[in-house]
Amino acid sequence: MSAARPIPEFQKYQLSFTGHIRDPRSNKRPKGVSARRMAVYNNLLLNNISGLISPCFPVARSVLGERKWKALMREFLSSHRCRTPYFRQLPEEFLRFMQERESVTAEPDFLNYLLHYEWAELALEVSDKDAGTNNIDAAGDLRSSRPALTPVHLLLAYPYAVHRIGKNYRPTKAQREETCLLVFRDDSDDVRFIVLNSVSARLVALIAPGELTGNQAVEQVVSELNHPEPFVAKEGGHSIIENLRQEGAILGTFVTDPVPR
Repeated sequence: MSAARPIPEFQKYQLSFTGHIRDPRSNKRPKGVSARRMAVYNNLLLNNISGLISPCFPVARSVLGERKWKALMREFLSSHRCRTPYFRQLPEEFLRFMQERESVTAEPDFLNYLLHYEWAELALEVSDKDAGTNNIDAAGDLRSSRPALTPVHLLLAYPYAVHRIGKNYRPTKAQREETCLLVFRDDSDDVRFIVLNSVSARLVALIAPGELTGNQAVEQVVSELNHPEPFVAKEGGHSIIENLRQEGAILGTFVTDPVPR
């Protein structure tokens, strides 16, 4: 077994240089480089990373404040190893970093949920899923046929009302509030958010695979609820589905049979 080759001097310098840029507190400045010049590189990289991530999370940034947000950017830069070379995926990398790190007591309990909620908009903006309507009848009968939910969507559930968090509302653990949201990209390529109750969220989850008719989905929900007035509940369920079509989340109904799994 041959001995490991020694690292060339120029690579040692590169490792020293980049190590200091990532984490100047833990890695000494390379020899021969002035502190002033090194600070230019440090600030340039940190600001560039922050400039790519921060626009995705404006509410979280405002809630934490600039000092804490900048500290998070530095922590991300110094300790996270990205799995993608694409700049547009850096917000997702930051989200993963926050979800994998140990929680900090001083940070709000809702922080990671808020970050995920804000990231969802970018995720759908850049999604390459096709929302084509070749197989869809826009005016189809949502009761007897299978509703076609736009494939460019996310059905989300959080223990906080993340859509209300901001300057004047920062919930505590005692103010947890189960919240369901449907996020989708409409036919104008705008990302929209709809707040759902538990029944609406269950209906969306049932129709999303495109295998059930509107009647079948509503029947299943009413059965699960064991509602004392089934007819009233069914009509309410169909109104929810129709409203989702009016909002643009449901594109119409499928005109061909579902593909077997």
